[in-house]
Amino acid sequence: MADRKCSFSSLEVMLMVLFVAMATVSVTLLTLMVTSDRTTGSDPTPPPSPETPRPPFLIGVGRADCTGPPADIPLMGYANPQQTAAGIHTRLFSRAFIVDDGQHRVVFVTVDVGMISQRLRLEVLRALQVQYGSVYKQDNVVLSGTHTHCAPAGYFQYTLFMLSSKGYIKSSIQPLVDGIVKSIALAHGSLGAGRVYRKRGGVSSSSVNRSPHSYLNNPLDERLRYGDNIDKQMVLLKFTNLDGEDIGMLSWFAVHAVSMKTSNRLLSSDNLGYAAYLMEQDKNRGALPGQGVFVAAFSSSNLGDVSPNTGGPHCINTAAPCDYLNSSCPDGGTKMCQAFGPGEDMFDSTRIIGLNIYRKAKELYASAGEEVTGEVRSAHQWVNMTNVSVPINDTHVVNTCKPALGHSFAAGTTDGGGDLNFTQGAVEGDPFWDGIRDTLLGPPSNHTQECHLPKPILFSTGEMNWPLPWHPEIVDVQIITVGSVAIVAVPGEMTTMAGRRLRDVVKQELESGGAFRDPEVVIAGLSNVYTHYISTYEEYQVQRYEGASTIYGPHTLSAYLLKFADLARAVAQDKVADLPPGPPPPFFQKNLFNLLPPAPADRKPDNSTFGQVLEQVLPVYRQGDVVSVTFVAGNPRHSGDVRDRSFVAVEMQDNTSDTWTLVHTDASWETRFHWLKGSNRQSNATVEWHIPPHAATARYRIKHTGCYKTMKGLRPVITPYQGVSRVFQVVSSFYHL
Repeated sequence: MADRKCSFSSLEVMLMVLFVAMATVSVTLLTLMVTSDRTTGSDPTPPPSPETPRPPFLIGVGRADCTGPPADIPLMGYANPQQTAAGIHTRLFSRAFIVDDGQHRVVFVTVDVGMISQRLRLEVLRALQVQYGSVYKQDNVVLSGTHTHCAPAGYFQYTLFMLSSKGYIKSSIQPLVDGIVKSIALAHGSLGAGRVYRKRGGVSSSSVNRSPHSYLNNPLDERLRYGDNIDKQMVLLKFTNLDGEDIGMLSWFAVHAVSMKTSNRLLSSDNLGYAAYLMEQDKNRGALPGQGVFVAAFSSSNLGDVSPNTGGPHCINTAAPCDYLNSSCPDGGTKMCQAFGPGEDMFDSTRIIGLNIYRKAKELYASAGEEVTGEVRSAHQWVNMTNVSVPINDTHVVNTCKPALGHSFAAGTTDGGGDLNFTQGAVEGDPFWDGIRDTLLGPPSNHTQECHLPKPILFSTGEMNWPLPWHPEIVDVQIITVGSVAIVAVPGEMTTMAGRRLRDVVKQELESGGAFRDPEVVIAGLSNVYTHYISTYEEYQVQRYEGASTIYGPHTLSAYLLKFADLARAVAQDKVADLPPGPPPPFFQKNLFNLLPPAPADRKPDNSTFGQVLEQVLPVYRQGDVVSVTFVAGNPRHSGDVRDRSFVAVEMQDNTSDTWTLVHTDASWETRFHWLKGSNRQSNATVEWHIPPHAATARYRIKHTGCYKTMKGLRPVITPYQGVSRVFQVVSSFYHL
């Protein structure tokens, strides 16, 4: 029995032989059947296979503080010399997004700043080259400004901008450069496999066209294609890791960040910044503003003629409607014609508009399910915008012009009018102002005047080069694509219809090659270099503010359509390498000037110390009240680099451990830091805390920190100080004390 399992009977052997023979016959028949099917051209249907997973992108996100000096520096946007910084409403941030498909990488950065200047971009690119070599360069890095009008100026290298900004101010541009580079570094360090989703939807009650008369000059058949004279659509990208966890969102929506008015002197990220604040607070529960892993960016788009001041303009001295054609008032001119937001004041209007934008973004983010897949590409050229030839038909060619600003530029807009007697819609010059210009600066050449018609030229900036050129000639044009999403980096403020035409042209070129199906084309405004406005040819004829500020002449948009079409075609046909780079822009080393004097040494009242409380808090406040405390202060400019260094701390006491927890900084929406420069080099700092309705009922205190400067002989000495308020109670109601 021990050998039984190793031997076979004769019957077993016969069955095995029979089985092998039957198997051989079956295999032969199957082979013949397959051969027959192939010769007759009929392929057997393969068994279903699971869908091949789409390869993920490498995705990185980063956010960094880029707040500059909150004192003395002019604010960029309204060109109001009286609007200099004097405190902080909200901090300013740079938010970076990197997407890599394994072969190519792109970076998109949105910055809480008026616009990206050429000088700022060049300094950022130089810093990136030092840190990363050729990984990040002009081809694959887009910098875009949110267009807040309440961020420090002083980061330009062209004379016109330097004159309105007190020059090139190193203490203003350096925090921007460092903050942008740090945000990219954080995104670079967080790179990991992830997915991108896209979604679009309309934002209501948040924007109006501030130049409807110009818009109506566009062709009727073109206007009938659209339901409104503004673009209400928000485009949103959702970023997750492979586990589906949220890591960031990036959106574009066309609205001016001018809810904060020209009278404001606090640094503020305005309505788009508040939307970002809300989204990040929602996703980074329990984190202080500017902290947490989730990054939310709200970027500008074709906002040239779009205002958040939905209450519309009226004459503030009579409450009568402004003149429809030129936005002026019978008594007081353009200065009296002002548009207002939906709130009780500019802070409330900023809150309302920002909240509307945030709510739509949150809705779109939650429902974004269309995955973005495919390749990552970028295309970039430098273009001399002063002499671009554009064929308009088979027989006619038009050209752009040397830059110039029209008379209506000086009129400003209903969001912030000029101080002098200029009006929008001027198609003739004014002998008085033209005479002053000719005496001081010289008249524009006949060629430039003819090129810009019907614009009456106020400043022929393209013919003014002392001490440096007044306007840029070399301009960046750039497109980056992430799968089916194309981001068009526009170096200025495109009007609604100009942006629509650009989107159509880019989309047509991308689709023509067959590589892109249903691409989502977005306009990223105020990117890479600032060239004022870009209106349509028809809007230009009306010469309201936007047309008068279209500096390269009536065919500016046509030139951009041509150049961006070239980029899109190169991307679609995979011929980006064949694009000539174009002439690089200058990086001026000499003749940059700074008109901002150094901050003098600080003084304090007799028998006082820096940080001492001058006006104390009350003992008790209710939820919803405003706490205010005033300290003896130094000039905030003496605090140096203020990034990530708050001037304000609101702390809550833990009764069980007798410790203090930081609950708000000057990055919080609920706080306001006011700096008041007094006489005899003395200054005060007032901290406000607008207590949220949901604030915990507890004991609190407010701290203010800063630095003051004294002189030891000829040597300045910087000394830190701190002040602390008394402890106060926050209650839900006085009836429950």
